[in-house]
Amino acid sequence: MSPDSVGAVPVPRPEASLGGVRVGGAHPVAVMGALNVSPESFYAGSVHRDRDALVRAGVAMARAGAVILDVGARSTAPYRETEIGEREEAERLAGAVETLVAKVGLPVSADTARLAPARAALDAGATIVNDVTALADPDVGRLASARGASLLLMASPAALGATPPLTEPVAAVEAILTAALARARAGGVPDTRVVLDPGVGFFRAEAVAWDVWDTQVLARLDALLALGRPLCVGVSRKSFLGAITGRLDPADRLPASIAATALAVAGGAAVIRTHDVAETVDAVRVAERIRAARAAGQAR
Repeated sequence: MSPDSVGAVPVPRPEASLGGVRVGGAHPVAVMGALNVSPESFYAGSVHRDRDALVRAGVAMARAGAVILDVGARSTAPYRETEIGEREEAERLAGAVETLVAKVGLPVSADTARLAPARAALDAGATIVNDVTALADPDVGRLASARGASLLLMASPAALGATPPLTEPVAAVEAILTAALARARAGGVPDTRVVLDPGVGFFRAEAVAWDVWDTQVLARLDALLALGRPLCVGVSRKSFLGAITGRLDPADRLPASIAATALAVAGGAAVIRTHDVAETVDAVRVAERIRAARAAGQAR
């Protein structure tokens, strides 16, 4: 059954404030531009170490329709050896956040799961913490609560610790996000400042092949909407698309990214995180118009 209907009666979509941007509900799907200052990142096209280049990229994303910028200072790709110390991550992240807040003017999300970099980013003006470990460190949630920041919590194996390989993608993601939401509440962050992310691309060592895992999760976003929080989906240039299409270079995966993004919107995503804002905004607007028409038809 579609998440838009139960017995042909529309079901209200959950809403949240993500860094001051209203997402979910009847609000337009929000597009979040992904930027990196980490040379270790899997997609070199997203990396902007020079401040001027970072500003140019952020301004271009804003002009193309991004309403939030997400900046990372340490690659979180689960298949890459990219470890750096907390101090280096904090310095990179704080500098990038401060620059984007001052020069672009959009809300900035800090892509980090560690306390010191999160604190540095919030000090620099970030209003969102994007934690790919779903608050594996509960202190990050308490920090967000104290600062009035929003949380974007992603499902990943890092939220579980050592476990046997998982075999049920949707059930596993649902369980991880349920626990993450509970940790956010325990840390004092209200549901209205929490958005959830199913973690496409992060489950690489499970009993299910990663492309099968990711497609199954994307096909069942309705099950995750039942958690009562808006969903952010990031498929941009990820490896499951390469596995499906044979495009080994992330630079060649834009068409596949657009296709997966449109289907995620059709499935109920409220936020889309992407490296390619201009192309993605067009796909999102078409997909959400079709989604709205479908919902209207089911309500008759």
